[in-house]
Amino acid sequence: MTEVGFYHLTGHPLDVVLPRLLEKAVGAGHRVVIRSADPALLARLDGLLWTYDPASFLAHAVDGDHAAAQPILLTASQTAANDADILAVVDGEVPEDLTPYARVLYLFDGEDPDALVRARSSWKTLRGGVDIASTYWREDDNGRWAKVGGA
Repeated sequence: MTEVGFYHLTGHPLDVVLPRLLEKAVGAGHRVVIRSADPALLARLDGLLWTYDPASFLAHAVDGDHAAAQPILLTASQTAANDADILAVVDGEVPEDLTPYARVLYLFDGEDPDALVRARSSWKTLRGGVDIASTYWREDDNGRWAKVGGA
């Protein structure tokens, strides 16, 4: 079963939330793929993962020769060369086949009307899917994630 967590970003932007979630995932031994068809978004996230914390970085690659060895892979490809068990959806585009992943992190900007529409549509589609469990997460006033609902 694939668990799809919808993360409604209201208190912090993607550039703050994504590295924290990736740190937890990689720290727990998971491999992550971040997929987007937008090369500018992938380039921005590539830079972010090197610089988000002056005292740290998240080892990763953007496709290429060493992609299979990376704990985090940024790619436009439909396949994860690093055998990821977690998929991070950062642009609202959910692949048709989620079976390779134990968990999907669907992050969306709560201030962007288009992102909200895409997220709602994805929630409705995925919520009824076979072997999919959906949960909805929202930041509380302290910046912690609170599970609001699920199916």
